[in-house]
Amino acid sequence: MTRAAAAFAFALLAGPALAVEPAPLPPPDSPAFCTAIQQFTAGTKLAGTNELFTDMVAYRKSKPLAKPHTTFQVVSYSNGLPIVVSCKVKTAAHLRAVYGDGSVGNQRLCPDVTRRVQAQAVAELRAAGQAEAAARATGFVVDPTEPYSTGQSYLQDFTPAYGGDDGKVHLASPGLFQDYDSWYTSILPERVQGQLYCHIPTVAYLKALATGARAPGTVVTTGEGATVTPR
Repeated sequence: MTRAAAAFAFALLAGPALAVEPAPLPPPDSPAFCTAIQQFTAGTKLAGTNELFTDMVAYRKSKPLAKPHTTFQVVSYSNGLPIVVSCKVKTAAHLRAVYGDGSVGNQRLCPDVTRRVQAQAVAELRAAGQAEAAARATGFVVDPTEPYSTGQSYLQDFTPAYGGDDGKVHLASPGLFQDYDSWYTSILPERVQGQLYCHIPTVAYLKALATGARAPGTVVTTGEGATVTPR
């Protein structure tokens, strides 16, 4: 089994446990959001510098760095509602190579992040006394979306939530993972080594789906026409 496959298998196995009482994530329009995602996915306290774009083209061109530790973020909106946050962060293996063995933990992937968002949406609905909506959100299925290996695939249009043939709402977590510990990393350009990219449905979007305020099936684009401000 390759390291990438092992990391993916770990993410699937770890998923349910990660959904227990997660710490609340920052708001999607906060630059702290993808910093939190970096820390969660790499099991690290390293924060680095995160840049929040309001230009999708600039986000598309960005490449996160291990040193200086730099990550990137953009938010996709639909009718004023933030429905997806896209993060470009570094893998645990790359950060470990730069900052040492004690700097990071196990690698988590994009479906793990979506499970954490789902748990937060359920908790907020319950706290608001919306038990039926919380039950619906609990029933959302987080697909075990395997990460892409190319940026071109990551940047294609996608549907973060859709109605499945099983009658349930499914949540997709498109992303990209480059295994820094793989044998071929040294032959890749440095700017693409050790990258983890994720498209993450927001808590607000999952709550809207659960209450019926929004229907699944919205297509998100990372093209020039992307809506990245709440207009």
